[in-house]
Amino acid sequence: MNFKKTLFILIILFIGFNTFAEDNPNFFPIPKLNFDVQATDNPEEISLGLQIVFLLTILALAPSILIMTTCFTRVVIVLSFVRRAIATQSIPSNQIVIGLAIFVTFYIMAPVWTEMNDTAIQPYIVREITQPEAIDRAIIPLRKFMIAQTRNKDLAMFVKYARGIKPKNIDEVPTHVIIPAFIVSELKTSFQMGILLFLPFLIVDITVASILMSMGMMMLPPVMISLPFKLIIFVMADGWNLVIDSLVRSFRV
Repeated sequence: MNFKKTLFILIILFIGFNTFAEDNPNFFPIPKLNFDVQATDNPEEISLGLQIVFLLTILALAPSILIMTTCFTRVVIVLSFVRRAIATQSIPSNQIVIGLAIFVTFYIMAPVWTEMNDTAIQPYIVREITQPEAIDRAIIPLRKFMIAQTRNKDLAMFVKYARGIKPKNIDEVPTHVIIPAFIVSELKTSFQMGILLFLPFLIVDITVASILMSMGMMMLPPVMISLPFKLIIFVMADGWNLVIDSLVRSFRV
């Protein structure tokens, strides 16, 4: 009955608003938006249109760029491993884990982004350099960061299967080859850190399970007993501080 009453009231309000709008067209003016696509022979207008399309494409791919070309992948995977190792279900929640990973990413990537801003963005804003030159300058600090975290084995694999690419040194390796190698290296590093985080908590689970079996309490879930002990150990060791400290120190530039 409540739903029907609410629906009836909404219908009456909608009809009344339409009637009022028809009687008073100037009371609530609705803006008119007009989008036109017209032919042009001016190269500057064509270039501006392509720049707008390129900018919209970059904005659409911004989340992927943030995830795949920064330290976000390693940070969020390690934090997820910590939550699984403690076995606290959804505590902390996904929003907290991702939010913490984003701000740690901002902290770690700040020197790289500052260098990109000083060497490329600001000179381009004051028209000291052209747009292609700004892009070339901006990609250099990001390439240095990714190369420093990329294993030679992973980079060699992608260089090997890249057609027509025979770089003589690291500077000649294209960026589209460095990015997938960087992602693979980040996945391996994050899983290695996750394994090391799991081991202490695994020892606690095994110890509790052995004690319960020796006492004949086979029906009692070991996780229920080990969870408080894992939380106590994690808090007493200042676990979050150690995890974030290890993550920050794991990135070398």
